[in-house]
Amino acid sequence: MQQKIAVLGPGSWGTALAQVLAENGHDVRIWGHRAEQVAEINTKHTNQRYLPELKLATAIRAFTEMAEALADVDAILFVVPTKAIRSVAQEVVMKMTPNTKPVIIHASKGLEQKTHKRISEILLEEIPVEQRKAVVVLSGPSHAEEVANRDITTVTAASTNTEAAKYVQRLFMNDYFRIYTNPDVIGVEMGAALKNIIAIGTGAIHGLGFGDNAKAAIMTRGLAEISRLGVAMGANPLTFIGLSGVGDLIVTGTSVHSRNWRAGNLLGQGQKLPEVLENMGMVVEGVNTTQAAMELANSMGVEMPITQTIYEVLYEGKDIKKAAKEIMLRDGKVENEFSLTIF
Repeated sequence: MQQKIAVLGPGSWGTALAQVLAENGHDVRIWGHRAEQVAEINTKHTNQRYLPELKLATAIRAFTEMAEALADVDAILFVVPTKAIRSVAQEVVMKMTPNTKPVIIHASKGLEQKTHKRISEILLEEIPVEQRKAVVVLSGPSHAEEVANRDITTVTAASTNTEAAKYVQRLFMNDYFRIYTNPDVIGVEMGAALKNIIAIGTGAIHGLGFGDNAKAAIMTRGLAEISRLGVAMGANPLTFIGLSGVGDLIVTGTSVHSRNWRAGNLLGQGQKLPEVLENMGMVVEGVNTTQAAMELANSMGVEMPITQTIYEVLYEGKDIKKAAKEIMLRDGKVENEFSLTIF
């Protein structure tokens, strides 16, 4: 059955997901701030800044006025940077068609600064229960460029509402984009957010000139840190060996498509953070997430040495070569301390 869906955020990921939905036969509206970008989508059916090779479905319509994009929708998909989630959610509440209760979906990855809240927590706070059916997280190993190219991709729809998760599964699933469901919202969101930090680290390792051994080490021990903090927050440890855990970590921590990896690579080559962010030209979620995760881990007494090291490089100006050496010289540990305590 055709559904009316508003996609909030015409970046690379929002555009790729809008294309999937349109190809599945849904009525898709994209909302964005920039009038020239909206006009390009509507007239040329392209989004040159973010996905220059993609020819958009003519059924996709773009709007600068949010109320028009939200009119009588069945679902709202948030694909804006984490720092904008709260303000956009507040605008949605004001602009939503009265007496509608759409399913709220988000495909963003990060933690809010200062509050350290997950994105679903922000959405639940800002969108009253009478204006939503449920909140669903869409996450997993997925580069927008490859989804736009119809490469085979699998992701997870996570929600405490099983029927809402299945609804999102039906919305998106086709012969190249496969969706699994998962009730562990905490685990899926924490895996999605924290892997961006480790991807900065793997990029830095590459930029420093280290090889595959070092990359495997930082990804594996990075996954241990992600799991440690996630479980302390109430996540299911098995989530972190799934798509939104190790799957997302692999794709983000190894690919030149990943802006977090590219940022880390530039840091490893000797660039300073302000220069890196200026050269990237797009939001690097892992930078802000590193600070939020470090503050959260400290408040909960969770040890995250790789995250701590990346924090020191990003925010305290620590020499990256010295940081790499120091983390190797830490006291010896038991590898499986996590599984021993959890299982």
